[in-house]
Amino acid sequence: MKLHELFQTGKTVFSCEVFPPKKTSPVDSIYKTLDGLKDIQPDFISVTFGAGGSQVNQTTREIAAIIQNQYHIPAMAHLTCVAAGREEVDGLLAGLKADGVENVLALRGDVNPSVPPKTDFLHANELVSYIRSTSDFGVSAACYPEGHLESPDLVSDIRYLKAKVDAGAQHLVSQLFFDNEDFFRFLERCRIAGITVPIEAGIMPVLSASSIQRMVSLCGASLPRKLTRLLGRYGDHPQALREAGIAYAIDQISDLIAGGVDGIHLYTMNNPDVARQIAGSLSSIRSL
Repeated sequence: MKLHELFQTGKTVFSCEVFPPKKTSPVDSIYKTLDGLKDIQPDFISVTFGAGGSQVNQTTREIAAIIQNQYHIPAMAHLTCVAAGREEVDGLLAGLKADGVENVLALRGDVNPSVPPKTDFLHANELVSYIRSTSDFGVSAACYPEGHLESPDLVSDIRYLKAKVDAGAQHLVSQLFFDNEDFFRFLERCRIAGITVPIEAGIMPVLSASSIQRMVSLCGASLPRKLTRLLGRYGDHPQALREAGIAYAIDQISDLIAGGVDGIHLYTMNNPDVARQIAGSLSSIRSL
């Protein structure tokens, strides 16, 4: 199934993201995460793509195949052009197709200073266009409610997003954000610009002060006052912050669904217990 077809039912799509185990861990360790996620019945699971070389990228393919064929959940494999040239893209797509995986998330990706970037595709829209013109994969792309860090302004960011959609992206997944009003304003800009494909809201639960500060520095998401109060009050109390962060994510998601969002994409950080807790608290809301 192509993922954009999931959005034709009228229900809010609920999906999850996992990442490959560290190089020092066996790929089989992902089973613990997937065993926990299958119980919440996500509509699909995406698998991130490493910038650390071909072995990491083949692990992405392997995990996507496990999700698709052993757990019978639609899988979406991330694919970044900063880490893969045309020949590598062709090989990965051929492997995914042989494994029965039908969907990819086409990204530029973050540059790893220790790994020279590939240059066949300089931007994600070029990768989207290439995949759509040479294969029958469902192709998704990323979007940034507060603008990409490298965009000069929000208008330019929307123009580039429109270029990805015009190149063939059928579904968008947003970067994490913590203020729903930022997302709703972003949606309005997209629709005014003629971007009509389904857009999922990316939600990452705040589980520790250090991890969220690191993510914010990487993606540029802002911290609203409500969240900074939580960090200030509970930042030195890990269990309390974990509980408050999960509650914050649940509140975000319930408000987004009430606002008619197309879908929720939960960044699980390979923590199935947190994902189950969030999904369990929203079970009645998700069924509407």
